[in-house]
Amino acid sequence: MPGTLYIVATPIGNLEDLSARALRVLSEVELVACEDTRRTRTLLNHFGIKTKTISYHEHNERERAAELCGLLEAGKDIAIVSDAGTPLISDPGFRIVRAAIERGLSIIPVPGPAAFVAALVASGLPSEQFFFAGFLPARAGARRKQLEELRSTRATLVFYEAPHRIAATLKDAAAIFGNRLAAVARELTKLHEETVRGSLAELAQRFSGTVRGEIVLMIAGAGADESTPTVASSDAEMLPNELIKRVRKLEEDGLDSKAALKRAARELGLKRAEAYRIIVAQKNRRSR
Repeated sequence: MPGTLYIVATPIGNLEDLSARALRVLSEVELVACEDTRRTRTLLNHFGIKTKTISYHEHNERERAAELCGLLEAGKDIAIVSDAGTPLISDPGFRIVRAAIERGLSIIPVPGPAAFVAALVASGLPSEQFFFAGFLPARAGARRKQLEELRSTRATLVFYEAPHRIAATLKDAAAIFGNRLAAVARELTKLHEETVRGSLAELAQRFSGTVRGEIVLMIAGAGADESTPTVASSDAEMLPNELIKRVRKLEEDGLDSKAALKRAARELGLKRAEAYRIIVAQKNRRSR
């Protein structure tokens, strides 16, 4: 009989989150395919599991998929794990699963931790509909383009982000989405775990310095009253420079001043009249 491919979720930080079923499966299979054999071996050793490991990652997954499927067809049970969380979620594993499906092999998920799920349910943002977009592009232009494409999405948006890019991403999100409600979850299940909630402008200011750890960013979707609040005066005072820069950029892109102001106001979550007052106030300050 062919073997079974198990997709096993592992802890994202706290080892107590490894399920009893995952422990049993990792102990009983004949091979554990892991993204990083050193990290997985540390996990297995902690629980006294002696199962042999083999590496698979983005650079060898295509070749490894055929090799693992051959072992499955030979009757060996195999578990695949990622460095943390659920395999295939912003991690390798898809090619192996597809290859197993094409060969008619049995695939069984062993559910467990996923960072974006843990972050979403603690965020305070609507969770009945959400759009998980994985990691945003590292390049600023490509990141802004993707955010612009998601601007009209009504579901809560969920992203993974690197700590050294979170400040720039929050700033871009505030410029494109307006001052929506959002949340940043950092180091989930670990010693320095925190979830910070607020407007995009507030979070951009909060995370403007050095940030460490693994991060999940969640942004309220478009259209719902509770997720797209009008910016209060105290918030608007934080945005004049952003507003002016955005208006200038839109004018450079070919919009006339009236259209540029209208679009910039919409992107920053301001009423047009309020945006106009901010522009006038800034000009008056500079002329004194």
